[in-house]
Amino acid sequence: MIASVRPRWPAARGRRSGRFSLLNRRDKLVLAAMVGVPAFVHIFLIWVPTIGSIILSFTNWNGVGGVDKIKFIGLGNYQNLANNYPPFWPAVQHNVIWLVVFLGIATPLGMLLAVLLDQSIRGSRIYQSVLYTPVVLSLAIVGFIWGNLMYSPGQGFINNFLATVSGDPKWVTPGTAIDWIGTRGLNLAAVLVAASWRHVGYIMVLYLAGLKSVDNTPREAAAIDGANGRQTFFRVIFPVLAPINVVVLVVTVIESLRAFDIVYVINKGLNGLELLSVLITTNLLGEASLVGFGSAMAVVLLLISTGPIIYYLYRTLRVRPE
Repeated sequence: MIASVRPRWPAARGRRSGRFSLLNRRDKLVLAAMVGVPAFVHIFLIWVPTIGSIILSFTNWNGVGGVDKIKFIGLGNYQNLANNYPPFWPAVQHNVIWLVVFLGIATPLGMLLAVLLDQSIRGSRIYQSVLYTPVVLSLAIVGFIWGNLMYSPGQGFINNFLATVSGDPKWVTPGTAIDWIGTRGLNLAAVLVAASWRHVGYIMVLYLAGLKSVDNTPREAAAIDGANGRQTFFRVIFPVLAPINVVVLVVTVIESLRAFDIVYVINKGLNGLELLSVLITTNLLGEASLVGFGSAMAVVLLLISTGPIIYYLYRTLRVRPE
């Protein structure tokens, strides 16, 4: 007779705890560190300064003294910003112009380049690398390249090219040469060309990635129906790229609002290149050290930037009916 052997389950520890865990103590510590450290860094570097700026925007603190020196003045900074600070509205106008140029010129040009490179032309990899190269450069480097190597009145490439083509030395002669950066009104257009040079490559890569993921079946069906290339793109391909379009829209709006480096490198954002980001830096870090006033401008820029971010999250996280 074979004696029955009852299985011995190694669940003594599980019975004491009431549940079985696949993680030991070391794994839990590692997991806590992996989640806790990034969360702490994010809260400390993002949320704490953001909440602090919002609070300080209702004060007249000049950065001198301790907490006891802070005096709350309500909406005084915002009222002064809208009514008594002349550079504010020109800066808003320049940011709007920046956005219009990016949306109306640079973004469509990047999309056009993506469509052309998606045709599997010879050397497309080389073209992609060349067009994407400006994206890896910071806006400060872009400002240096265009401000000193392209737009310089005497030594810049543009004026020397015009002098060579026309045979007229006035293009590089002091007093008659065009000062692309020093001329108010002209410098904004010049800087937008430089900024768009970088932005076009960024948009091209986003759309090119989206086009590579589109199935060829709709294209073939459109070709059978007699649609030409333009009709196929705008009526078949472009609607399929809706997620990419949302990302491009959000990226373009944020890029136009946070523009700072390029104008600050060129002329510290003065003489027609005023932007909200430059005014914030000038008031927070300038000689006057108007921390409360600068924080109010930072809050205004934050509120403007929050709009496209909320729209992106809504389009990304919403539950679509099946």
